Amino acid sequence: MTATPPALDPRTSALLVMDYQEGILASLPGPADREALLTRVAGAIADMRAHGAAIAYVRVGFTDADWAAIPPANIAFSFLGGQRLMHHADPAADIHPRLAPEPGDITVRKTRYGALSTTDLDRRLRDRGITTLVVAGLTTSGAVLSTVTDAADRDYRLYLLSDGVADPDPQAHRTLMTGVFPRLAHVVDTAGLRSLLRGSRPGRARARAVPAADGSGDRPAP
Repeated sequence: MTATPPALDPRTSALLVMDYQEGILASLPGPADREALLTRVAGAIADMRAHGAAIAYVRVGFTDADWAAIPPANIAFSFLGGQRLMHHADPAADIHPRLAPEPGDITVRKTRYGALSTTDLDRRLRDRGITTLVVAGLTTSGAVLSTVTDAADRDYRLYLLSDGVADPDPQAHRTLMTGVFPRLAHVVDTAGLRSLLRGSRPGRARARAVPAADGSGDRPAP
């Protein structure tokens, strides 16, 4: 990790807000900590919006067919499928209302840890000219680890929000934040992100998009 992260151009950047869902937030310890986390991420979303950056929401949610397609070899997700957890229409799979998407945001539904592997998020980002990702998400050892590793392999420039990620396992969180992620991403906190944005030129307004009819994503507005 460099001492000073490189400049961030909002016109080619997106903030990934991953798995900030009611059911996943409930796995974190302490309601006060959860509220503070939501406040910081809401602030990062507002800062990125103000500078014209894209916001992309990722949530995990299963259909009956998705559950049936999970092979027994997949230890983590076969358990979810067997317990019928995180159905896409269950309130537990909803994005927390404090971080709710707005028209024009990208939204995708995934069925594995990573944000890119079971979605068309990569294509949507490339279509918008996005080359830089700012990552906030739950959990550090799940969605964040999988997405950062995959996005690094796809040659995105990565910024990881150190106070915008969390995990039920404090030791796993510390190990990843100190020993793994600095090799893959520029680790900054939300205050550092704000400073980087202040040093950039505000991005031009992006073409508005409207949600797809099934609520699974977005499409360009006519």
